[in-house]
Amino acid sequence: MFGFEPNDFLEAVFLESFGKSPEIEHFQAVSGGCINNAAKVATSSGTFFIKWNENAPEDTFEIEIKGLQKLNSMGMPTPAVVASGRQKGKNYLLLEYLEGYPNKTFWQDLGKNLAHLHQNTNDFFGLEYDNYIGALRQTNTPTANGINFFIEKRLKIQAGLAFYNGFVEKSFLEKLERLYEKLPNLLPDEKPALLHGDLWSGNIITHNKGYAVLIDPAVYYGLREAEIAFTRLFGNFENKFYEAYEDVFPLEKGFADRVVIYNLYPLLVHLNLFGKSYLPAIERVVEKFT
Repeated sequence: MFGFEPNDFLEAVFLESFGKSPEIEHFQAVSGGCINNAAKVATSSGTFFIKWNENAPEDTFEIEIKGLQKLNSMGMPTPAVVASGRQKGKNYLLLEYLEGYPNKTFWQDLGKNLAHLHQNTNDFFGLEYDNYIGALRQTNTPTANGINFFIEKRLKIQAGLAFYNGFVEKSFLEKLERLYEKLPNLLPDEKPALLHGDLWSGNIITHNKGYAVLIDPAVYYGLREAEIAFTRLFGNFENKFYEAYEDVFPLEKGFADRVVIYNLYPLLVHLNLFGKSYLPAIERVVEKFT
């Protein structure tokens, strides 16, 4: 399945991480996203989640760890980082393994926690360093204005990449320019909010005690409505989540009309990662507002 002997790799990982290699009792492949392989590993010293890659940039996991630690320092539950490194030509990240069933307040608590996370602000939009969303570099150059940041560091970069990849024509970029001109009148100019950055249901797991834990961050300080909009793109968030969020940090009126604008960013990301099937949804939004 993996094209290599997993036990040899895992023994090297545990030896580097702990100074000894526990007995590997069970190894089960699981989903690792669009760029990584991943597995659940049961050992005589406990159960772990490991993901690895051979082709992604070498700083991928280093940056992921920084994102997890930043979220956790702000009170958002994330998996504990056990170790990271490189063995057998593969970069790896070893995390605690978490698996449970949602408790009765799963969605309410997640909504409240996210609202509190978004109340953490900053002097600028962006971050001190660039990171990744999926397999794509995410540019976080500090910017004073949130709408300008959304245009220049989110939409324009992904649209330019889509043009480079041959997914869109120059005429489409020209339509987007007309949309950019309208955005200051369409979007509220709020304070920078600390975002997970890639918040969809696939990046939420359940702790053994039943509460929500966030994984695979793409953190930055941005417009918080963009994060809430992304949770609606692929669904699976219960209404209790949104109600609890609004109880703590209400959104400005008219948010429902702005959702599709914010979701141009993740849709462009998916276009560049997975191809033209995402283009019609993007074109409908652009046509609507231009």
